[in-house]
Amino acid sequence: MGKKPNVLLFGIDSLWSEHMSLHGYERQTTPNIDKYAKGGVVFENHISPSIPTTPGYACMLTGMDCFGTDVVALRHKGPLGNHVTTLAEVLGDEGYNTTCIGFTGNPSARGFQNYLDYEGWGIDEQTGRSPKAESLNKVAIPELERLAKEENKPFFLFMRHMDPHSPYLPPGPFERVFYGKDECDPNNKSLEEVYNFKPFADYFKSWFPDGCTDSEYIDAQYDGAIAYMDACIQNILTKVEALGIEEETLVVITSDHGETLNEHECYYDHHGLYDCNLKIPLVFRFPGKVPEGKRYDNCTDIKDVMPTILDIIGIDTDIEFNGRNLTSLFKNEKVEEQSEYYLTEATWMRKHGWRTPEWKLIVALEPDLHFKPPVELYNLINDPKELNNIADEEPEVVEILKNRMYKHIERREHETDRINPVYTNTDWHGKGVEMKTSQQAYDSLYIGSRNTAKKLQSK
Repeated sequence: MGKKPNVLLFGIDSLWSEHMSLHGYERQTTPNIDKYAKGGVVFENHISPSIPTTPGYACMLTGMDCFGTDVVALRHKGPLGNHVTTLAEVLGDEGYNTTCIGFTGNPSARGFQNYLDYEGWGIDEQTGRSPKAESLNKVAIPELERLAKEENKPFFLFMRHMDPHSPYLPPGPFERVFYGKDECDPNNKSLEEVYNFKPFADYFKSWFPDGCTDSEYIDAQYDGAIAYMDACIQNILTKVEALGIEEETLVVITSDHGETLNEHECYYDHHGLYDCNLKIPLVFRFPGKVPEGKRYDNCTDIKDVMPTILDIIGIDTDIEFNGRNLTSLFKNEKVEEQSEYYLTEATWMRKHGWRTPEWKLIVALEPDLHFKPPVELYNLINDPKELNNIADEEPEVVEILKNRMYKHIERREHETDRINPVYTNTDWHGKGVEMKTSQQAYDSLYIGSRNTAKKLQSK
């Protein structure tokens, strides 16, 4: 039997698919990924139902939902449970060399043989910008060369890119490529509410330019960070080609969750169960094994990634995944449809919800720091940006969706013999108390500086 295929997994933190030209965004943010994806398959409606980073990657790297992983909180306490097996563990047992870059210490990254770090937050003192992807490349490319030298041993290389994660500080020329106005125009008031939001204001002031008044400038920094990262990712893809391993390497490009910019008053972060935080990319490319130029509009989610990878590279396991193997679509065969999703978050607020093709229900488990109503309902067909909460106008729809959600919870609790983890993670914020009022949450959940944010993320 010949050597098994290599796996190169780009896990891009905070990448909202609708800000990628790959998915029709008007700005050319991902020209290199766009071109590369033409040689593979793109999933148009891929979502991450359990946000943010820790539960998202737990689902991606185990093929399980949040009941299966028992992980829902950003600040998950303890290790990943032994009731699940990670992709790194499976591939390690199959004789793979496994390396993880930029995810050291996170419970979702269990099982890699080699952990490498890079500066995903640091600021260049001369420019004031943050060359995150270049810092990653300085670690990833030599490691890729090392792994490729072991000709008789396949590798799994996982890279966690941080460019679309705040602070958005792409190096030149990317900080101006999508913006040509005066970001300090005193007549522009679009950042006033952001500066007045006490929990995050000091963090934003630590990386917004002094005197910045225009929210469009910050949005352009997010897009510029994506475009900068896209250029740096091309360096890695070019190296794969130069090493002569393109024909024996499965490449996967995806994310853990999306990002909120100015939507929903959640401000440059990834909390809130709105579609901007749920919609992420998924690309597979492997010459001869994955069809070229295909785009699928099937609803898929993050737990489908691991079983699909294993099938593409020809590895069988006895794991009963919650996720689906999507390769049936490559053969024009039917795949079990999933159109409704249970949603969870324990980020800066603790909520859960239910999403159908038409409706989005969001139910607060504690009062949140934005003083939002305890129940939100959006018609995704008439109101795709989720701007008009119609929970009070459609009480029957609310009850129907709640019943579906609670039946799903009851079924999954029975199947896993565990309580819904979003119910048990009451200290998700590390404050040791359950939030009783929105004012309490607003006063308690304070980020502070960039260094504080980095420490929170590292936990």
